[in-house]
This record gives sequence, structure tokens and C-alpha cells, in this order.
Amino acid sequence: MFVIGENIYKVYQMEGGEKVIALKGINIQIEKGELIGLMGPSGSGKSTLLNILGGIDRATKGKVLIEGKNIEKMKDKELARFRNRNIGFVFQFHYLLPEFTALENVIIPTQFYRYMNYREARERAKELLVKLGLEKRLNHKPSQLSGGEQQRVAIARAIINEPKIIFADEPTGNLDSENTKNVMEIFKSLNEEKNITIVIATHDDFVASFCNRIVKLKDGRIEEEIFN
Repeated sequence: MFVIGENIYKVYQMEGGEKVIALKGINIQIEKGELIGLMGPSGSGKSTLLNILGGIDRATKGKVLIEGKNIEKMKDKELARFRNRNIGFVFQFHYLLPEFTALENVIIPTQFYRYMNYREARERAKELLVKLGLEKRLNHKPSQLSGGEQQRVAIARAIINEPKIIFADEPTGNLDSENTKNVMEIFKSLNEEKNITIVIATHDDFVASFCNRIVKLKDGRIEEEIFN
């Protein structure tokens, strides 16, 4: 099993002492090479679960194993290094740095732990952006790109370190139908051609139609699973 989440609880302490239980004993198993959609209404816990599985947030209780490694037991620096090397993230908001070009934004993850030298990273970033149809946008800054172009740059940034798994949180939430289709075809291609495991939190049935398995959440619990 590639990713295992066991008995995951997430409790938020609110101002005034109130506790909100976002996840209530989630158990989930993800096989290598799956393309999974996490679905559910707002507040169901899908983004919280995605963030915990990806090591962005930590569970209040339970454990997350990625290739047998319990990321919940990793110290912050170890976890940051593990994420950078093994996990890619794509969000609804692209979070590109406005002062850098598309090419420079894609290069950034390679420089944290020096997995490749700058020249190699630059060539790799250029290659990815060309494959994503952005060969004429390499030196454009985010403000000069359309929403769909910005999200493609974000995808290139997510995959430049050749991650084993991508977690995407509403990656098409700000896109029109044409760009949504383009982005999902990119994800599908990465999944099928590179065997990258992809987990997408979405409320969009069209996005979910690209997934091999749908995990539906409600009130912090898994309600059902559907195989496409």
C-alpha cells in the first residue's frame, strides 16, 4: 500500500474554548498509481484530510504512512524535506511568486535542498513548461498570464522534483470549463504516463469523472467509495 491513513482525527480548538472535530476516525488506503477524487460538501473535511495526508497539517490523532514511513512522527525539518522530495501540491490559488517569471517559479522547489543544480533545474523547468504549452510564456510574470496558464505553471512547479504523489485541492476551482478540461487532461496524462499517484479534493462532478475512485466524505467521515 502506497499511502495509508489510520484512524485520523483532527480537532480544532476555537476561540472561547469550543472544539470542532473536522475528521472523525478516517481510514483510507491509496494504491500506487491511483487517481482519486475526494468529494463532499463544504465542511465535510476533504481539504483537511488532503492536507494531513500530504503532511501540510498534522492529525490530532492517528497516523499517515507513505511507503511505510509514518510522517506524523517526523520532525518539522525532516517532514519538510520529505515533502519537497516526494510530494507535489497544487491548490485552487496558484501561489506563484509575483516578482518571478513562470520559469523562475517552477525552478524554486529544486533549490531548497539542491536536488539538482541551477542549470539542470532551468532546463527541466523549461522542458516542463514547453510540454504544458507555455513555451511562449517562460519569461512572463504571473500577472501577465491567464488563470489557466497560471495553473499550468503551478502544475509544472509541483512536478519538477518528480514527486511520487500529487495532492491537489480544488485545482480547477477558479477556472472556466475549457481550462478545467485542460488541467484535468494534464493530471490524467501524468497519472497514466508517469504513474504519479494523484489525490484531488473537488466538488466538481466533471473533475471527478477523470478519477479512478471517488471517496465521498460527510461530516468528517467517509460516507462511500465509488470506482469509475
